[in-house]
Amino acid sequence: MFDSKLFLEAYITLFVIMDPPGTLPIFLALTNGRTKAQRQRAAWQAATVSFCVICVFALFGQQILDYLGVTLPALQGAGGLLLLLIALELLTGKSEEPSSANEAVNVALVPLGTPLLAGPGAIVAVMVFAKRAGTAHWAGIDAVALAIVAIHLTLWLTMRFSVQVIRVIKDSGVTLVTRIAGLLLSAIAVQMVADAVRAFIKAG
Repeated sequence: MFDSKLFLEAYITLFVIMDPPGTLPIFLALTNGRTKAQRQRAAWQAATVSFCVICVFALFGQQILDYLGVTLPALQGAGGLLLLLIALELLTGKSEEPSSANEAVNVALVPLGTPLLAGPGAIVAVMVFAKRAGTAHWAGIDAVALAIVAIHLTLWLTMRFSVQVIRVIKDSGVTLVTRIAGLLLSAIAVQMVADAVRAFIKAG
């Protein structure tokens, strides 16, 4: 039987961590100056990259980290530093400089796809749920798999319809959102680094 309780628990947990509404201002800021088609392509690419990363870590996450000798706090700290660099660009306005189509693709891959969407928090959560699902056989596996698909559909729809938001707030609104997104992203980055340092200290 389908484990609806595990599905809801996994979906809600990933929704809180990945925060689709919270990604909207950051997505608008990072894709500022792009055409409608480029924004839609970036939304699709970011959701796809995040989905692939999450699936890989759900299936082989612990084995990958063990093989590389990397701990979760180290992964979290690296993600925080990367986001901090992006946040500084948003705050200083460098992200508004004209960019090529290739750079637009890169924005969808990094930092949107990872580590913003498929970040350390989401990776850890998926690894935990995958471990729980393994003990519940196919019912649990189906529930976690469907939750991963559902949250990425939610993320894609949120970013996909950001174009309608732009029509309302106009270019000046996007500039304001860019600065706010930079501030929020810098806070997220610092929190990620702080949590990583705390985890290192706790581990001795």
